[in-house]
Amino acid sequence: MVVDNSGIGLAKASGSRVRVIANAHNAGFGAAVNQAYRASNAPYLATLNDDAAAHPRWLEALVSAAESHDRAGMFASQVLLAGTGKLDSAGMLLAADGSSKQRGHAESPESFANRADALLPSGSAALYRRRMLEEIGLFDESFFLYCEDTDLGLRARWAAWECVYVPDAVVEHRYSHSAGRASPLKAYYVERNRLYLTIKVFSWPMLARAPFATMARYFWHVVSILGGRGKGAEFREAGHPAALLPFLVLRAYAAALLRLPNLLAERRRIRGTRRLTPLEFQALVAKNSIPVRQVAAL
Repeated sequence: MVVDNSGIGLAKASGSRVRVIANAHNAGFGAAVNQAYRASNAPYLATLNDDAAAHPRWLEALVSAAESHDRAGMFASQVLLAGTGKLDSAGMLLAADGSSKQRGHAESPESFANRADALLPSGSAALYRRRMLEEIGLFDESFFLYCEDTDLGLRARWAAWECVYVPDAVVEHRYSHSAGRASPLKAYYVERNRLYLTIKVFSWPMLARAPFATMARYFWHVVSILGGRGKGAEFREAGHPAALLPFLVLRAYAAALLRLPNLLAERRRIRGTRRLTPLEFQALVAKNSIPVRQVAAL
C-alpha cells in the first residue's frame, strides 16, 4: 500500500503486490498517512516523504527493530541531509514552548551510530505499530503540514509507548524541499501547529511555562536575524520581509483561538489514554529537550 500525495500520479505503479492511492492534490501529510492506515490491515505503518530516498534495507531494518521491541510503537530512522554526509535527524527533541527540532541535526552520523531510545521519530521517515495507533488514534489531519508527527509521538508517550532510534534504517532527505526551508507557508503552519500541540498535549505546568519560553524564543529569533543566522535570516534571504513574521504569528494565534474548543476536547480524550503521570511525562520530555535559544539559531 502506497499513498501518492504529491498530485503527480503514480497509479501506473500499482500491481499484484502494490496498491497505490493517488491523490489529485496535496491532502496534507496526516490525511495521506491516515488513508494508508485505513486501507490496510498491515501490522506496521511506514511514512516516507516524497523528498526522501530510502536506502535498500531501510524498511527491513525498521521492521526488524519492531519485531524485537514489543513495547515500542514508533521507530526513528537515521535521516541524512542529502548530499552532505550529515544528519538531518536521529529522532526528535522538544523545546519548552512546544517547538520540535531534529536530534543531531547537521552533526556526524557516527555520533548516533547505536540503536537507542528516542523521544519520537521524524515523520519524514518512520515506522509506527498499528496496535499503538489503534489505541491512541491517528495523525491529526487539522495540522495539514508540520508538527503532526510530534503531536502523535507525544500522545503515544503519554500512553507509555516507547520509541527506538534505528541507525541502520537510512534515508536521505532534501530538507524542506516540498514547502521551502523558510517560506511564509512553513512559518505559519509551524507556529500554528506548535500552539495546537501545546494546548492538546502539554501537562498543565508545562502549558503554564510555555508562553515564557515562547517569548524567549522570539527574542533569540530577533538576535539570530540581526546576526544573519537561523530560520529568520533564511526567511529574509529568501526575499521575504522580516516584518511579515509578526503578522504570521498573529494569524497563527487567531487560528488556535478559533479552534480552542476542539483542542480542549482532544486534550480530554488524550487524558483517557494516558498511562504516565504528569511528572513522568515532564521528566521524559526534559530528558529529550532542546533550549529555545538553540531552536532559534538552527
